[in-house]
Amino acid sequence: MHAPLNPFGSRLTSSKITEMAAFWLFRLTTYAVLLFAGFIFGIIAWKGGQQVFRDKAPFINVPFLTEAPESLHVLTLKDGSHLEFGDRDYRAWVAKNGEEQIADHKSQVYAAGGIYPAIVGTVLLVVGSMIIALTLGVLTAVYLSEYSRSGRIISLIRLSIMNLAGVPSIVFGMWGYAMFVLLFNWNVSLLSGWFTLAFMVLPIIITGSEESLRAVPKGFREGSLALGATQWQTIYQNVLPYALPGILTSSIMGVARIAGETAAIMFTAAYVVRDKLPWEVSKFTDFFFSGVMALPYHIFVVSARVPQNEYTEKVQYGSAFVFLFIVMAIALTSILLRAKVRRMYKW
Repeated sequence: MHAPLNPFGSRLTSSKITEMAAFWLFRLTTYAVLLFAGFIFGIIAWKGGQQVFRDKAPFINVPFLTEAPESLHVLTLKDGSHLEFGDRDYRAWVAKNGEEQIADHKSQVYAAGGIYPAIVGTVLLVVGSMIIALTLGVLTAVYLSEYSRSGRIISLIRLSIMNLAGVPSIVFGMWGYAMFVLLFNWNVSLLSGWFTLAFMVLPIIITGSEESLRAVPKGFREGSLALGATQWQTIYQNVLPYALPGILTSSIMGVARIAGETAAIMFTAAYVVRDKLPWEVSKFTDFFFSGVMALPYHIFVVSARVPQNEYTEKVQYGSAFVFLFIVMAIALTSILLRAKVRRMYKW
């Protein structure tokens, strides 16, 4: 005899089959994205790590991290030996030995030296733009959340903020070039890059900060006002501290957005090669109006604007590896700060 069917057991219906198919489709798609991302990051870590790290003490390629980019000179001497020099070492070798011993000479731009100016420029651009974006974004979020009243103008402002989040980076780059470089006459400089990148990330900062402010219970505000505090004292002492974790979360997303924006940087802040660092200027104010090198733009130039060979490949992957490390370090700092703030303010 057959066992009786369980009336409470699940049955395969068409809707359940469709649900299972959708579940596995989403699951496999997620795994595929993670697999491809892991594959790409793995290649960068493997090839870039070979450029940054060494198997002998000090185990780090110090010149690559502390020197400026140079052209690579590959020499084939008449005795059949091969030599590789950067610009400075090549000129010193020629001055000492002369050019008579050289049978063949090939040069490759940006394939020698290091990326120190690009590292400095990237950190300055990210940190400066995030300071401006957080200042303007949090102030805007405080107004929208705490002071404004619902109406057509406020709805239009929120709609405009949402639309700004979808504007391509090349549009921001052209706008920043027209506004800050030409109209304000700031030229290609840190200041132009800071404000351009800050306006790019403002929608993320404003939206995240406003949601964090709204998540703070109304009782905090009502209790503070009942004790005689002004509205600003209430916001500053009883709302903002508890909204800080969410604000820092939006800053983490902002770092990931602006750090790799090559299009905006190349129009407003970055040079292909710049030997002087921003603080190596005659006047303090010149610091803000100095252009810099930046890793995203440097990677773009080395990957797409110069002849490709085994020498430029090392620089490409090494620069990408260092760039990812810098972005991760800045994001990790924000994460640790957020965790600390969460432990300080619990509700």
